[in-house]
Amino acid sequence: MDHQRLEKNIIDNIREAQLKLGYEERPISFNYLTSSLCHLLGTEDIEGGELLDFLTYTYPRLGKVSFSPIRDGYCVTVSAEGTAYVHSHPDKSRFLMEFIETVRNHHNTIEDVFAVFNRHSGNVTIEELHNEEFDYLVYFADGIPDDYRYCLTLEPCMDGGCHITYHRFIPEDYEDLGF
Repeated sequence: MDHQRLEKNIIDNIREAQLKLGYEERPISFNYLTSSLCHLLGTEDIEGGELLDFLTYTYPRLGKVSFSPIRDGYCVTVSAEGTAYVHSHPDKSRFLMEFIETVRNHHNTIEDVFAVFNRHSGNVTIEELHNEEFDYLVYFADGIPDDYRYCLTLEPCMDGGCHITYHRFIPEDYEDLGF
């Protein structure tokens, strides 16, 4: 059972939300598909025992965490103490902060986004996708500073510029999508 990987993913999601929306010391919730939780925990199936063990494991850092069943997964809620913990332990690599700042600026190009990845690693994979969902897949081939798959979409703006949106997936979830 890989409690560390799920905890890191939850912390990464809280950090991403705080970078986008700002920090407030309040609980935060995320919906996870059961398949994603299985990937993150390194198990074939979720049983109550694994989730209870996870709650005990993370309590010293995230405080009270709860799992509520939803269709096809679970809603995971992290306490205000947990969001405060994440806020007080910033990401040392600063990659995600630079990435979000770059994609939120409508005057930046896709090359500007690629440059952010390349500033943080010499081992970046960029693939042009030919599907109806995304234009590019970008990730750090060695998993440093993170092992997420960033799927980027170029959306034209009314001023002639371009807005870049993204979705971030763990590698197994990206593979499950079948792109």
